This record gives sequence, structure tokens and C-alpha cells, in this order.
Amino acid sequence: MAKEDSLPHILPCTRPSRRDLLASVGIAAVTIGLGPLRADAAVVGPAAAEAKPARLRPFDMADVTLAEGPFLHAQRMTEAYLLRLEPDRMLHNFRVNAGLQPKAPVYGGWESEPTWADINCHGHTLGHYLSACAFAYRSTKDARFKQRIDYIAGELAACQKASGSGLVCAFPDGPALVAAHIRGDGITGVPWYTLHKLYAGLRDAAQLADSAASREVLIRLADWGVVATKALTDAQFEAMLATEHGGMNEIYADLYAMTGKEEYRTLAGRFSHKAVMEPLVKGRDLLDGLHANTQVPKIVGFQRVYEETGDERYTQAAAFFFRTVAHTRSFATGGFGDNEHFFAMADFDRHVFSAKGSETCCQYNMLKLARLLFMQDPQADYADYYERTLYNGILASQDPDSGMATYFQGARPGYMKLYHTPEDSFWCCTGTGMENHVKYRDSIYFHDDRSLYVNLFIPSAVVWKEKGAQLVQRTSFPDVPATSLQWTLRAPAEIALQLRHPRWSRTAIVLVNGREVARSLVPGRYIEVARRWQDDDRVELHLEMEAAVASAPAAPDIVAFTYGPIVLAGALGRQGLEPGGDIVVNERKYGEYNGGEVAVPAIAGDPETLAAQLTPGSAPLEFSMAAEDGTPVRLIPYHRIAHERYATYWKVKPGIA
Repeated sequence: MAKEDSLPHILPCTRPSRRDLLASVGIAAVTIGLGPLRADAAVVGPAAAEAKPARLRPFDMADVTLAEGPFLHAQRMTEAYLLRLEPDRMLHNFRVNAGLQPKAPVYGGWESEPTWADINCHGHTLGHYLSACAFAYRSTKDARFKQRIDYIAGELAACQKASGSGLVCAFPDGPALVAAHIRGDGITGVPWYTLHKLYAGLRDAAQLADSAASREVLIRLADWGVVATKALTDAQFEAMLATEHGGMNEIYADLYAMTGKEEYRTLAGRFSHKAVMEPLVKGRDLLDGLHANTQVPKIVGFQRVYEETGDERYTQAAAFFFRTVAHTRSFATGGFGDNEHFFAMADFDRHVFSAKGSETCCQYNMLKLARLLFMQDPQADYADYYERTLYNGILASQDPDSGMATYFQGARPGYMKLYHTPEDSFWCCTGTGMENHVKYRDSIYFHDDRSLYVNLFIPSAVVWKEKGAQLVQRTSFPDVPATSLQWTLRAPAEIALQLRHPRWSRTAIVLVNGREVARSLVPGRYIEVARRWQDDDRVELHLEMEAAVASAPAAPDIVAFTYGPIVLAGALGRQGLEPGGDIVVNERKYGEYNGGEVAVPAIAGDPETLAAQLTPGSAPLEFSMAAEDGTPVRLIPYHRIAHERYATYWKVKPGIA
């Protein structure tokens, strides 16, 4: 593994706070109008509208460095797992379908088990693996990841040549499943969902790892898709989209951006599910009962179609969906759903304590959506959600000891996080879990022509080549609610530094070279510090963190305790949990593994008073509160919970705190 540059630690700054089988200068907000959706909106051509580029651009991950901390640790654990996996085992069924002799036995779980023949997800892992290796290569330049990418692309090219088709797949029925689905035959499976992962992996390999072989395989696969679906009427295409299909609209929008081929942009529009899009454009929330992560990738694709066509309806739908899910349907952690489905929030009390809440794939995809919307409309609200979900969903999803990842992160009191096995699970969340922890660098910093946005408080550095500038961020956040930034410049530079004042902090104070230059009393904004920066100039951002209560309007007596953006979980010990007992094969058995009765402390009193009376412990972000019987309950950040039982939500009894 490539060794990361280590950034020096600084002293704390003192402060003056996601599967359905079938189916104080603020940045001004953009007002989004909601208009009717035409029935002919399936096909988007050059006359439809002018493409709208994003206002902000991300920095190349190669220009961002992580320093020591939990995010770099999580990245290293995933890198090691990626290098332990064997590409030939993931390629097994691809070679079988192409009539080639496989080179290694296939992996278990979703990649081979007959149990999953009804899903036909065989092969999805290879796509995620390509994406993860591309992220890892871009971040570290470790040649081993590029070698694996090019090897896999070469093998897929051999499959295309042997089969005489651009389609490569690992389904038990081979290409017959895809053909039947396109014809409109009744099938059991999700072929486009699975193919989407391969498209995405090849795209990432081409763009992030400069893999010419991956690009060639991708274009042949993309051209196959154009020809295979061309004869479908709009109604037939829309009927096909009733089956989960991942983010195929996103992929073809990206392919259009990569090549300029008009047929790709047209297909991006056709792959945009109008039955879901139309109500969203009209501002109607009809999500109850829908499979959650079937929807989110479509919405990500809506935003990309907007960016490549300029058709405002797509971004209207995307923005309304985000607001609805992030603000009215999410748990305190940023996760949402029960048993993979949206539920009526009026029934919050019937779902919140499920062991099958907060599918990790949903959080992965919601962060992709938040990131795209932020680049179009840089509001702190998107970054606030991103931060909350990154810590309490994504970082919290990895076993810090094995590098394995969760499927659900439910809030059943006294349950525990369950992680996939290294070789016999390969859940959808195993795949997104491979990606999550090797792309942390992609959303810390953004820029336009004049401004550099600091969105996340993570020890890191970014190089802005066009400005001849490097900005180093040293921070112990979230242990300490502050960060320090230092410029290294070839020459003095005019740059507007945009510092996020999170909604969880009542105040934000900015110091430059030790002198206060800005004080914000309006959370949820960006503070702009624009000046001619000199080499070695230093900036400090001081925030406030305090204990607070999160609840749903329909169930105010069911609460989670937070500290700033961090969800605090009751650390309830290891009763009935043997070492390794939380590494499991079957995600459908969540709630059954280690599911014996566990005593959970009862909490009584006024929730706000309970939050105000939390007692700090001996370690950062550790607190205690008194249970109803007076015994102390230890609270620690949810993202630090592993290998023990926990509670994130509590049903608080009325009483005297």
C-alpha cells in the first residue's frame, strides 16, 4: 500500500459548538419551481434545453491527502480487503457465460448461492470492486489497484470477443435473462440493477484509473445497450423500469459526457423512470411503501440528466426528493427506511426500533445525491446532511478491526451491528462498502473560479494547482469543535475561503493569524473570508457543540441524543455475543442472529432536560446519563460502536429527570 503523508497534529483549539426485487456570508438558496411533466419527456435531445454545468467543481482525489484519523484508518482497512480479494473468482461466471473456462472457483453468497437465483445479482460485486479499486488508485497511486483494473478489463474484453457481444454478465441464465426482460417477459431478477454496477465500475476505472481497456469494454457494453433497447416504445420502456434498475440513467448521462454520443443522452432520458419522477416534479411525496434504494439511484440519475440536458424538471424532482428524505424521512443518523422500504412517518413508532432499519446502500446513494445537488447549488444544508450521514452512517458501517461492513444499521435497543463475511456474503452493501471508505477525499473540498469551500472537518490537505496553493487542515474534530487551516503558496493569491457554519453550531468564529475576522450567529451558512493570502497564513474556525435531542413529530417520546452532528449511542456491552458472532452470512436474518432477550436501561424524564444533564466522561465525546433506576448509562459516538450491543433511540417514560 502506498504510504500516506502524515499531517502533524495540533493542539485542540480553544473556543471563545439503502432493495425491492420487483419493483457569515450565506450562499443564497435557489427557489425551485414545480411544473408539469410532459408525457413525451422520455427522450431528451439537443433541442430540449441547454446543458447546465455545476457551479462548483470537486478537487481531483489525487490532489487531496488524508492525514491520520478514523477516515484514513477506514480507508486502509478497505484497501487491504480489496487486495485480498481474487479477481478471477469474481470473473468466474462471466467466463462461463462467454463459453470460456473459468480460472478460479466462484465466491459464495450473492455471487453464487441458489438462494439468490431469484435475484440474479450474480456479478454485481465485480462492478463495485472496479469502482473501489479506481477510487483507491486515484487516492494512493498504488499500482496494484491499476493492475487489477486492467486485468479485469482484459478478461471482460476476452468475454466480449468470445461471445460476439458487447454484453458481459454473470447471471445463471446468462444473456437470456436480459433478453427476456427487454422483451417484457415476466422474469424474476433485477438485470439492469446488476449491470449498472458493471457499467459504473468500468466508468470509474476509465475516468479515475485512466484505464483504456476499461473504456473500450464500457463503450462496447454501452453500444450494446443502445441497440438492445432501441425498438422499445416509450410505454414498453417505462414498463421495464418498474423493475429495479439501479442508476442506468446516470450511467448513460455520464457516457454522453465522456463521448458526446447523442444516443447515450437519449437513452439517459429513456432510463429515467417517469412514474417516479412525475409526482416529485409536482412536489408530491408518494414514497410510502416504496423500496427505498430502488429509488435513490434513479434520483441521482435525474440530477445527472439535468446536468447534461438543462431540463429543469429533472433537478426539480431530485431536489424535492432530497428535501423530503433528508428532512422528513430520515433517522438521526441520516439513514431511513425499515426492511428496505419507506414507511409512513405517522407510523414512526412502529418502525424505528426495527433491526432492519437504515440500509447502508441507501446512505451511500443519498450522499451521491447530496454531493451533486451541492455542486449545483452550494447550500450548507446539503453539506450538513452529508456530514451527519458520513459519520453516523458510512464511517459507522465498517468494522474497524476486520474492515467488513454492515447491511442494516437498525435501532432495535440492545441489538448490534452485523458485518459481512470476507468471502461468503457479498451483499449489495458489501459492494458499496468497498467503495465508501476509499472515496472520503471526494467531498471535503470544492471550488469554483474564485472560492475554495471547506465542507468537512477532516485532517487532510488539498492542492489547488491552478492557484499554486495548498491548504492543510489540522483538526481533532469531532473530539474538538474546531479546525485549523494553513496556506502554502507559490505567490500571494486572491482566494475566497468559504467555511461552513453548520446548523448544529450556534456560533462560528473565524480567526486569521490569531485575529478574529468574522463571527457568525446564523447557522446553516458559509462564512466567506476573501483576501490576498500570503504563504503560511493560518485560519482557525471555532464552533460550538452541545447535547441535543432528535425525535419525529409523530413520536416525540422516542428520542436520540446527539452532540453536534454526532449521534450518541448507549454502549450496552457484549451480553450473549461471542467473539466473531457479529460476522454473518445472511443479511435477511438480521434480528435473528444473537437475538436473545437483552436488558436495556429504561429512561425517564423530559428529553431536553436529560440532554442538558449529560455528564462528560473521561474520554472525548463520552457521556453518561442516569437510567430510571439511577444506574449510569454510558453514551459514546455511534460511529465508534463495534462488537457490542447498543441503543440509539430511547422510548422515554414521563417522569422527573
